[in-house]
Amino acid sequence: MTRRSCAIYATGILCAHLLIVGIALVVAQVFQTMIYNRLKKELTLTEASRVFESWKNPPPPVYMEYYFFNVTNPEVFLAGGKAAVTQIGPYTYREYRPRENVTFLENGTKVYALNPKSFVFVPEKSRGNPEVDILRTVNIPAVAVMNELNSYSFLLRTFVSMWMNSIGVEIFMTRTVHEVLWGFKDPLLSKIHAMKPEVDEMFGLMWKKNGTDEGEFVFLTGERDYMEYGRIDTWNGLTEMSWWSSNQSNMINGTDGSVFHPLLSRKELLYIFAADLCRSIHLGYVEDVEVKGIPAYRFAPPHDVLQSPKENPTNAGFCVPAGDCLGTGVLKVSVCREGAPIVVSFPHFYQADAMYVNAVEGLSPNKEEHETYLDLNPTTGVPIRACKRAQLNIILNRVPGFPKTKHLNVTIFPIMFVNETATIDDDSATQMRTLLLIVTLVSNFPLLIVGMGAILLVVFVLLVCRSRQKKNEVKRIDFTEAFHSFTTAKDETAYTQVSDKPEVEPSENNHTNQPMRNGSYIAMSPVEAQKC
Repeated sequence: MTRRSCAIYATGILCAHLLIVGIALVVAQVFQTMIYNRLKKELTLTEASRVFESWKNPPPPVYMEYYFFNVTNPEVFLAGGKAAVTQIGPYTYREYRPRENVTFLENGTKVYALNPKSFVFVPEKSRGNPEVDILRTVNIPAVAVMNELNSYSFLLRTFVSMWMNSIGVEIFMTRTVHEVLWGFKDPLLSKIHAMKPEVDEMFGLMWKKNGTDEGEFVFLTGERDYMEYGRIDTWNGLTEMSWWSSNQSNMINGTDGSVFHPLLSRKELLYIFAADLCRSIHLGYVEDVEVKGIPAYRFAPPHDVLQSPKENPTNAGFCVPAGDCLGTGVLKVSVCREGAPIVVSFPHFYQADAMYVNAVEGLSPNKEEHETYLDLNPTTGVPIRACKRAQLNIILNRVPGFPKTKHLNVTIFPIMFVNETATIDDDSATQMRTLLLIVTLVSNFPLLIVGMGAILLVVFVLLVCRSRQKKNEVKRIDFTEAFHSFTTAKDETAYTQVSDKPEVEPSENNHTNQPMRNGSYIAMSPVEAQKC
């Protein structure tokens, strides 16, 4: 067997082995299963210290952008006209949210943690100075008092109204942005505090929220099932809430929005429990995106999250009392926020009924600026970029016994909205890209084997064809040489003359017409002719 034949046979055997092994691995998904099992194990809090530290101290910087609606025509609104507002801000704060008092429970299957948040003003990312900028907005403490007295007698409401007028309390107030956001000593609450010490005399939208947490959380670590990674088991010791009017609405579903299970699917719904909204919401897949070279799925709340019960009956449980429902795009959360009739929505009433948008001049909802979304890497479930946007509103209506409200049209009045943003930092993005590259190479290794087998198959076919072509050429050359040798020998044969007499040419005088001598020349040997 020649070297060429050995090479052909070796190529064929190697090609067959690569194709068989590669196709078997692809069909059995051995490497994919191995990678997925490894991810399931590594992405649990108890097994991956790096992931645990990232969960405990999130590296991406989180920024809170506060926008306020400044009322430009309070007199017109109090007289029964339409309110006009202008948006001011953002006033941006860096949010720090480390997890504290982390304690593993039940053999590492659960973890207890507090999540205090603190805020530091970032002037370079802000538009204006919150301690200097003046804001005219709804006097929320006054509205809260009127709302609280709505169930009391008309006589008591009238007396309180006169008392509020005497101390100069109005429906609208003028304060600095810093005061409205972080707190000030309210004159009305101070008077009430003197009579009822349990009532706080300070008011601010973020009062007592700088350096505090949203409650005690117990999370599942995913030790038993990777699909449960990061899911909330209890909040403040509760497995479900009791504010809403249906069991489904009271469920605590999903994670806190900072982590999700790995191996995400485009078809699944992701659930987040938002403590500030007192409810769970779901997000659906929107599109594929890329952030800093990292592939991600974008998830966003679908339109049905805040739909009215007329359009989405499952939302009827968020009507409290039962049957007292608002329209699409708004949610009344005063059931878990004692005091003023607070309503939440997306900024500028994005995805809400047009009547809420048209009730106030100066609103212009749009998807780019007002949509909430999460960009998650589908392999790891890690948030790559997030924008959580929510608007705080208050219901203003007529309250009998308070003359200043007698001309008001019922309005869900916008106060402010927040844009909470976070994007993966460059170092974490580099680590993520490296991890994903390794995962891609290892999980696609069977395909690489099949590809090498296919290439060798082509080489094998070419070698076989070339070998056959060579054999045909050899046969053709042997035949040609034999034929050429024969013809060459024939061409070199000498003809020897038998007689040295010249041939007698026929002439006219020669009447005997003799034929040519047969055998005058004989071709027998290439040697010189011999005389007889």
